[in-house]
Amino acid sequence: MADGSDTNMTAGPTATAQASSGLVAGIRAFAAGHGGAKAVIEYVGKRGARIVLVGGDGEWADQFADATDVARQACAKAGVEVENEWERELMDQMRPSNDLWRSMGRRSLAR
Repeated sequence: MADGSDTNMTAGPTATAQASSGLVAGIRAFAAGHGGAKAVIEYVGKRGARIVLVGGDGEWADQFADATDVARQACAKAGVEVENEWERELMDQMRPSNDLWRSMGRRSLAR
């Protein structure tokens, strides 16, 4: 029989984080200004979660939340549908701005 602990590590009780009113207001304002919106939530490690918002007109923006559950809660409060992943239709809807194209053109690829 191998020596070792037979106990399981369990996470302690976690405090339920609340979505800030500023985050909800920002998501709601983007959706109102762009004919509705859909969101994709991406986990970005210790920083939390990135909420990528894609407007009905093709414009996009992002917001940051403390955690993925906070991001989902903020989107729900703002009335924005959350997509589970990047679907082709959603990506085809995105329209990068001219400023973004210019900034991507200035970057050089390192080998």
